[in-house]
Amino acid sequence: MVLAVIVVKFLLLVSVVSSKVILQNPSFETRPTNLTTNATSGFALLDAKANVIPGWSFNGTVWYVTSGENISLPENGHGLQLGPNGTINQTFRSTGSYDYVLTFTLAPSRENCANNFTAVNVSGPGTSEVFFFKESLGKESWQTYGFSLGSRENRRGLMSLQIQSVATDSRSNTSCWPIVDTLLINGIQNPRMYSDNGFVNSGFEVGPAFIDNSSQGILLEADSNNDPSNFVKSPLQDWIILGTVKYIDSKHFATPRGRAAVELVSGNPSGILTNVFFLRHGQVTLDFIMGDANDSCVGDFTVFLQVGNTIWNFTMRSIGLGSREKHSVTFKAEFSDSDSVPISFVSFNETRTSDHQVLCGPVIDSTKIWFSNGKQLGNKLVTFSFVFVTTFLFMA
Repeated sequence: MVLAVIVVKFLLLVSVVSSKVILQNPSFETRPTNLTTNATSGFALLDAKANVIPGWSFNGTVWYVTSGENISLPENGHGLQLGPNGTINQTFRSTGSYDYVLTFTLAPSRENCANNFTAVNVSGPGTSEVFFFKESLGKESWQTYGFSLGSRENRRGLMSLQIQSVATDSRSNTSCWPIVDTLLINGIQNPRMYSDNGFVNSGFEVGPAFIDNSSQGILLEADSNNDPSNFVKSPLQDWIILGTVKYIDSKHFATPRGRAAVELVSGNPSGILTNVFFLRHGQVTLDFIMGDANDSCVGDFTVFLQVGNTIWNFTMRSIGLGSREKHSVTFKAEFSDSDSVPISFVSFNETRTSDHQVLCGPVIDSTKIWFSNGKQLGNKLVTFSFVFVTTFLFMA
């Protein structure tokens, strides 16, 4: 009975490692003040002196947008178009030790604005990234992205989110300014207490929040600063993004196990990477599941698994209906216990769906690594998390 209670408490702790932050007016469905009655559709230019966007401050040229015949947005709602020097800001209060991950939607104002003509710069405390709409990555005329805002500021426990328009090709500047919509923030708790086998976030269950009723998944892109040691800035907790991947949910895709998985979609390359410390030597086994997302992705998949300097490749034929295969490798760990060992899953192939011709690829899920003799893997971060949780449970 005591053991059962301990297990329940542990599962409860795992279930609360993330906490959604409720932004004010996150989908802009509460209209700006003092809009004229004939501004209920299309684009309504806002005036900083006359209009107030509930929950948001703004500068520069900003339009209030209503979806319609020529404008598609999630749930056919409202958004904001950021024109020349257009910027929106919101400050929210943070609690506890969290990394904050943003989910947001980006859309062009018309079809011929796609492929790098539509861009925004998203900023959090000490970090920023430019995101471009790319029509090859989705079947809708809007796309959803994930971005790590970083950890909370020490001053008054406040976090600031800013999104600004980016001028791209001069030919598009008058009509291709970006539209943003549906912003969600997920707070991921530290210290990390959600590992059970040597990989932290081994099944990719901890990441950006999915948008309700969206079947698009969330696009995750490599950090432009290209810092391979910075896990905090990754929107997929404790995994570094290589190229572009898609974070998918079991509600709309085939995920081999659990609620979420990662689809490797860009092919130039596309992948994920983590670092592990081996505190002892011995035979190590690494398992993972490879499959397809049931998104009409038909073709030959090849995934390269690299541990340190050793590389294996795995192939499967996909008919795009949600098939999966479990793979396993065994290797000898003779690494220095003071150096982290990079472990990555990467695809270089370019595959497109048979229905909409958007980029797709193999799905990776359920990664697991342990010493072949059954002893626990000596991952420093995992060991700390285990000790922390165990101490907490027996003191409770």
